[in-house]
This record gives sequence, structure tokens and C-alpha cells, in this order.
Amino acid sequence: MSTSTQVMFGILFAVGYLVSPILLIWGWVRWLRQPCLKTTGSILSMIGFFLATASALLAVSLVGYAQIHHFPYYDPLLLRLFRCGVFISLGGIVFGIGGVWRASPLRWHAPTCSLGMLTFWILAASGE
Repeated sequence: MSTSTQVMFGILFAVGYLVSPILLIWGWVRWLRQPCLKTTGSILSMIGFFLATASALLAVSLVGYAQIHHFPYYDPLLLRLFRCGVFISLGGIVFGIGGVWRASPLRWHAPTCSLGMLTFWILAASGE
């Protein structure tokens, strides 16, 4: 494997496995501490952030389940769960971008966390 490919996978690994959980926790703290606006942009950001959180919960659940249940290579259930995680993350990106235009506590957290979770799902699927 070339050096540039190793560097790219290292960056993707850092984003998917380190940055995403930190941003999710930071986003939840911000959402709980700051008042929630009832504007369209803040609601779209909140939906995007909830989808990013759902994607992260699916990832944690899948990792926990994989410790109990052994998945063979290209297991159809595992591939369906990967696809579901990708679609949830893409939905979070779409809603998060829709909420970027107005100020809210989750303005940048929603698309960034969703992008980090999409990176996680791509890396998980590439390891299959």
C-alpha cells in the first residue's frame, strides 16, 4: 500500500473513530445547555443531529452484537446494517446542511457528525 493511501486511511480513521464521538458528546452538551430555537433551520439541524446520533447508536450496537455473534464474510444482515447506517448518515448530512443557514446550537455539529459517521460506515464496509 502506498504512503498516500496509508495517510488517507489514517485521516479517515481519525475522523470516523475519534472526532465523531467527541463531536456527538459536545453537541449533546451544547443542545442541553443552550435554549432551543423553534426556527426551521434549528429544527433541521436538530433532526440531522438526531440522525447522526441514531447512526452512532447503530454502530455501537452493531459492534456489541458482533462480539456475541460471529458474522461470516459478506453476511447479508451485516451488509444491510452497513447500508442502513450509510443512509441514516446521508439523511443527517442533508438535514444538517439544511439547518446550516440559521444560527442554532447544533448548526455545525449535525452535518459534521453525520459526515464523520458516514466515514465510519465507509471504513467499516471497506474492512469487510
